Amino acid sequence: MTAAPNQAITAAILVIGDEILSGRTKDANIGYIADYMTLIGVDLKEVRVVPDEEAEIVAAVNALRTRYTYLFTTGGIGPTHDDITADSVAKAFGVPIDVDQRAVDMLLTRLKREDLNEARLRMCRIPQGAELVANAVSAAPGFRMGNVFVMAGVPRIMQAMLDVIGPTLQTGAKMLSETLEAGLPEGAYGSALGEIQKRFPQTSIGSYPHFNTSGGGFSNQIVVRSKDPALLAEAVAAVRLMIEELKAARGL
Repeated sequence: MTAAPNQAITAAILVIGDEILSGRTKDANIGYIADYMTLIGVDLKEVRVVPDEEAEIVAAVNALRTRYTYLFTTGGIGPTHDDITADSVAKAFGVPIDVDQRAVDMLLTRLKREDLNEARLRMCRIPQGAELVANAVSAAPGFRMGNVFVMAGVPRIMQAMLDVIGPTLQTGAKMLSETLEAGLPEGAYGSALGEIQKRFPQTSIGSYPHFNTSGGGFSNQIVVRSKDPALLAEAVAAVRLMIEELKAARGL
């Protein structure tokens, strides 16, 4: 489903878990989701990380779901006492939560009924009115509540859930980009690059230090982004001309 040409489709990520904030677990989901959103034409605008505290999760969910088209959460839907994301999302939406027979049936495709203990049943607690998100890896589902998608924190499971979610999303024009090697220190072109950005306000132009792994240390790359291919080409041409002129003035 593609949005109207001028309609921006936006998203945020809410990462939930004390283990992320303590450094014990290194997040591997933000970059993956960001890449995925870019490929399908959804603009990722914000990422937040909150602890396993109900008040913090509820506040973040309510802030982000009203600000953006979609909110993706990762973490906190497992079987242990500190997995409180489902309860917190239910509270954010003001709905009850209980064991959902649909989720139970999904788990029973992988487990014997006698193995469905209290801890595993925690993964079947779904807010009232939510749609389930299938989990091809371990069966325990995620869910969708309004524009909020609640996914697992384990990267492989999250990725499987995102593959289910992706085709259901409204998408916009894809962001295009082109990278130019500056071959100059940032101080030499900072002001001129700023002037080009003013000339092309509908593009995003950034300068980034880049480490050359094949030798030569750091170099600077200029990245130009736009959803309009003609505008992108025009801005890139302006940046390229700026680089050429500055190098010529330096005898490079």
